[in-house]
Amino acid sequence: MAEPGARAAQAAADRGWRLRHLPVLLIASALMAAVAAVVGGVTGGADAALGAAAGVAVTAISYTLTTVVLAWADARDPQLVLPFGVGLYVAKFTLLIAVMIGVASTGWPGLIPFCLGIAAGVAVWTGVHIWWLTTVHARRAHR
Repeated sequence: MAEPGARAAQAAADRGWRLRHLPVLLIASALMAAVAAVVGGVTGGADAALGAAAGVAVTAISYTLTTVVLAWADARDPQLVLPFGVGLYVAKFTLLIAVMIGVASTGWPGLIPFCLGIAAGVAVWTGVHIWWLTTVHARRAHR
């Protein structure tokens, strides 16, 4: 097992580590969006299919933006992660609330499936990220 200082030097030399997990998470989100669309379509028609898939997509876009911005900030200066993370969090949730209010005001029947799609997207992204960290990343860290 490598010394902690050696691991830090190796991580600094490997600039791609911050985004290495992103393709796996995006593939899982795309698969979840497809499943959500099918389930929405079977249970509620075209509006539900669109709403469910869009909810998963909103989650994937939001998490991808966070991942890329925080990776950029960390690569520049680790002290930038907190202010960028908090600022992005506030901006994303403000935008999400505005979108939800706007969509709710239209009476669109896909709103509930949209919300369920967001929840499913969060669950899948979080679950796959945990899997990534505990299996793939953990194996690389112990080499």
